[in-house]
Amino acid sequence: MPELPDITVYVESLAAKLRGAMLQRVRVTNPFVLRTALPPIGSAEGRQVAGIERLGKRVVIALEGELCLVVHLMIAGRLQWLAAGAKPAKTALASFEFDAGTLVLTEAGTKRRASLHLLAGREALAAQDPGGIEVMSAEPAAFLARLQAENHTLKRALTNPRLFSGIGNAYSDEILHRARLSPVTLTRSLDADTATRLLAAAQAVMQEWTARLRDEAQRQGGWPKQVTAFRPEMAVHGRYGQPCPVCGSPVQRIVHADNETNYCARCQTGGKLLADRALSRLLKASWPRHIDDIE
Repeated sequence: MPELPDITVYVESLAAKLRGAMLQRVRVTNPFVLRTALPPIGSAEGRQVAGIERLGKRVVIALEGELCLVVHLMIAGRLQWLAAGAKPAKTALASFEFDAGTLVLTEAGTKRRASLHLLAGREALAAQDPGGIEVMSAEPAAFLARLQAENHTLKRALTNPRLFSGIGNAYSDEILHRARLSPVTLTRSLDADTATRLLAAAQAVMQEWTARLRDEAQRQGGWPKQVTAFRPEMAVHGRYGQPCPVCGSPVQRIVHADNETNYCARCQTGGKLLADRALSRLLKASWPRHIDDIE
């Protein structure tokens, strides 16, 4: 799922291409992607772009007349930019034609989770906001208050859009590794100093990856063409079994349904291997308890 760094670079790239542009035509080729009926999608045509914004993990194209196109990419949705005159692939979910080129919404796989809303007015746009605070501008006290509003694991809290804006499965793994904290630590067990360390890790990881993806987009012609949650430069996410870049121990994982949490046992849990709900139950007494048991 595209998260804060990816969405930020999408927004910046769109702003550079669409400053003052006119939306000439909207094509919705998959009816399930459009989640609003009023105002009608055709009413967006012929309007000038007033700005490009990020709302959590959503991309917002603000149009004159206080209309907003809101694109939520969910897990497999992506945005493509085509030069003027180029035709989108037949598999595109929707396309937005401007004089400078065409913005195309695609989604891999068969599950249609990506969505498009056309909203009238700022109140309607605000209703789309899950309410999470921005970690890049959060103060330590506010960050700790959000963490401890409910007693959940750090992994669950960081990825809750009602608590924190723009953090998903991939970057929560990276943040927790940077902070040297276990993903299953309960939020109400954190003291102020530990929460401050976690906030600093979150801000550093997001800043570094936004800069990295911004530079990559510039090298690719001003558009992010390889938006993915799995990158070889990541410390732990998607790197199960590979060496931790800090200590060299093999990266571990917890698998639950479609989600996977990656962590380094030596750096984050004092060497303890966290129980995988499926595998640890299968192995029972044979399940290793400590990283030293498998190294």
